[in-house]
Amino acid sequence: MRPPANSALLLSATVLASAGCHHAHSPTVDVLGSYFPAWLICIVAGLLLTIATRQIFILLKLAGHLRPAPLVYLCLMLCFTLAVWLFFFQN
Repeated sequence: MRPPANSALLLSATVLASAGCHHAHSPTVDVLGSYFPAWLICIVAGLLLTIATRQIFILLKLAGHLRPAPLVYLCLMLCFTLAVWLFFFQN
């Protein structure tokens, strides 16, 4: 069983960490009459840009030099996703 001081410290840290999570609205995008969260659209755009970049790497014969390839493409997708988010949803 934990001492009460540790649980109070853990509760305080949790409350302070989640204090910045309150926003007035979540960014949504209207796509054919349905509202999708903006982060979902940014992930799909990042994936499509990563696939296009991979095809360019293959055409330029650079794909064989990327080691470790899964990590490279994961980081590339993350960069594209965050770039799309910053470009379209700056607020």
